Amino acid sequence: MNKLVFATGNMNKLREIKEILSGLDIEVISMKEAGIDVDIVEDGDTFEANALIKARAVCKASGHMAVADDSGLVVDALGGEPGIYSARYMGEDTSYDIKNQAIIDRLNGVPDEERSARFVCAAALVLPDGREYVFVEAMEGRIGYEIAGQNGFGYDPIFYLPEYGKTSAEISPDEKNAISHRGKAMRKMADFLRGLNI
Repeated sequence: MNKLVFATGNMNKLREIKEILSGLDIEVISMKEAGIDVDIVEDGDTFEANALIKARAVCKASGHMAVADDSGLVVDALGGEPGIYSARYMGEDTSYDIKNQAIIDRLNGVPDEERSARFVCAAALVLPDGREYVFVEAMEGRIGYEIAGQNGFGYDPIFYLPEYGKTSAEISPDEKNAISHRGKAMRKMADFLRGLNI
């Protein structure tokens, strides 16, 4: 069975990708399980560039296929913020409760039609033979007026999905996986892996 190392320390993301790739003859392992402890500097200026930086480093360190994703929240009324800085927005140690409230506060007085936002995910796949592939997907929505919901993580509690009438933290994990930026990018990658000669 081929091994695939997922470049993340986030257990939520690891669980998500294991579920999505569960039908493949591939063992998904974490960096920790692969014995990799490298300090990766994400200094790209796009989601795609950062995902490739991580996947290349982990592939090189492990000798296995590597997948990395870079994702974030893009708020149109804030000029695309927090974007590629989503995890580091307002400081890496700042809680998402504080970050989420800050975004709501910055959009005070902004009407529904101008609160458009999307979660973007770039999933990079790097193979030991040097082949590289990137899959980019988005989940469209808008910024809500209050923090709501216990499911999900990060910016999910302020990301309102008009078609559900709820935030992405209020829908079930299965519903979210079906429509999420990461779910769509990883499924696209899974479909690609099924047809790949590895």
